[in-house]
Amino acid sequence: MASFSSGNLRIVEQKATSSLSNAQKTFNRLSKKIAKQREQLGAWKTTVPLYQEKYVREFDPLLQSFDEHRVELVHIFDRLYADKIFSKTDRTKLQHLICAMAADLLDSGDHEELKEIYNRYSGSDYDAEEEQDNQEIRSMMESMLGVELGDDIDMRTPDEVFDHVSKQLYEKLYQDVPDMEHQAPSHSSRKKSAKVSAREARLQAEAQQVSQSIREVFRKLASTLHPDKEPDPKERARKTELMQRANSAYSNNDLLSLLELQLEIEQIDQAAVNSISEDRLKHYNKVLKEQSAELQQELDMVEMSFRAHFDFSPYGALSPTMAFTMLERDIAQIRQDIAGLKDDVELLQDPKNLKKWLKAYKIVRRPVFELDPFFGMP
Repeated sequence: MASFSSGNLRIVEQKATSSLSNAQKTFNRLSKKIAKQREQLGAWKTTVPLYQEKYVREFDPLLQSFDEHRVELVHIFDRLYADKIFSKTDRTKLQHLICAMAADLLDSGDHEELKEIYNRYSGSDYDAEEEQDNQEIRSMMESMLGVELGDDIDMRTPDEVFDHVSKQLYEKLYQDVPDMEHQAPSHSSRKKSAKVSAREARLQAEAQQVSQSIREVFRKLASTLHPDKEPDPKERARKTELMQRANSAYSNNDLLSLLELQLEIEQIDQAAVNSISEDRLKHYNKVLKEQSAELQQELDMVEMSFRAHFDFSPYGALSPTMAFTMLERDIAQIRQDIAGLKDDVELLQDPKNLKKWLKAYKIVRRPVFELDPFFGMP
């Protein structure tokens, strides 16, 4: 049997002097696009568990160690704050450092013992500030996305927020369709024009033809692959696996996979693909467009969920390869940061060393999104 790989399905020019029709070119373009989308989706589905495993095994313990050393520094700064060696300017810098570092550590959801220190140096209340921030973020998201986020949604957990928003957007999308029927009852009672009726009839006929095209391909496959008619055990097992693929493709309206299966089992050949009629290509292209749109939507959802879960920016290009490269970079960087923090913890316990160190430190009023507590530090 001839070898076959996904993405090979395309119409080829039969003669050097001939050219493909617009419908044939569209078929090839959509086939190539779907093959690429499948590859991207497969890469993401492979990457996510591998990334999760590496993140938990390597990066997460380093992050915990990093935070533990920062907690030590907060306590060192707190303990030495009242030392007479420090000037008013020194204490202002220490106050800024303590508040910034304590807030960042508290924002991670751990280190509750730092609340008292933060509240004492900030002159505020961390819980009250967090609640206000959550309300502002909630209001902004509700306004921008047109959804409702209940008070029980924890705004500090991106996965929970993302899942809740996605569910509401999905429900709203499909609720808008019946709602539109009730927006203008006077129009629904009007007699449809001949033009409108003809258009609706044409769209309905096209939909039936599209469905019929998929059904015909599936029936041809089923007639050949039905395992109950196969006496040989090995061949029956092979046909069972192929039939399962055909059933899955049919249930998902995956025309391309059905056609690829036909090529794989040599039910059709390249000549048959080349000679698909223009009318049938029109129906096939409609199905492939819908399939490509669904694949793109699934790709977007997988990538959005990944970005939210692992705290990637919602903007900018991102691929599975890029994600792993960035994780390797972050692991190397945090190891360097931990080594530096260990030196700081040992060095800055001496008030004299801390005073020298503070002399070079400059307070920078950071934007809200800047979370690095050592931002502005020499």
